Amino acid sequence: MIRTIFNALFFNSKDNKKLIRSIKNIAGISPRNIELYKLATQHRSIAKQNDIGFRESNERLEYLGDAVLGSIVAEYLFKKYPLKDEGFLTEIRSRIVNRDALNLVAKKMGISNILEYTNNRTNRQSYKSIYGDTLEALIGAIYLDKGYKSTRKFIIKKLLRQQYDLDKIVLVNTNYKSKIIEWAHRQNKDIKFEITEVKGSSHNREFRAELQVEGKPIAEGNGYSKKKAEQDAAQKSCEKLLIE
Repeated sequence: MIRTIFNALFFNSKDNKKLIRSIKNIAGISPRNIELYKLATQHRSIAKQNDIGFRESNERLEYLGDAVLGSIVAEYLFKKYPLKDEGFLTEIRSRIVNRDALNLVAKKMGISNILEYTNNRTNRQSYKSIYGDTLEALIGAIYLDKGYKSTRKFIIKKLLRQQYDLDKIVLVNTNYKSKIIEWAHRQNKDIKFEITEVKGSSHNREFRAELQVEGKPIAEGNGYSKKKAEQDAAQKSCEKLLIE
């Protein structure tokens, strides 16, 4: 009896009530295990050691949510585009679940209102996808708390149908590296991406990439990963070479 009363008081505390309302607004569900959702909102910058010395943050839930999201999006696209090949499905899924896209979606959904973190300006890399990472952690929490069916409903209804324009995603190719490679193939040109500089510590590295066509430098790009730097260089090269 005492434990039941304690649990009721804990669940209905002011902070928990606020988080429950936010989860209902964002995901359209009523949490059962509020601790999962609290953990999903805790960035590693505020992680504290538990009784066994493990620093708890939303990273493990993010890992789970990433896998669940990718699986459900893959199934949805598989059924929506029955005549498209594996390459098409993989590319469209990548455009949906990439960090930039998830960050934008998470901001629009109000993830910033539930996220808890400390702004550490010396480690910018860990913050570049903070909202998208939290969205994935939230998906992981929903999966553990409500099961696959509820998680699938949330992803399809609240994400894919409300936050994404799939027709536009299919038509507009934002993979500039792919564009420049296709252009080079059509023009019979030899292209090469080269990392020319790496700055910062192991946890806060910034890369500079150069795109060369027939050995001639065309443009440079920057990013917190080699892939981002190459995409930036490819985008600038597309603009410079007037590749639509």
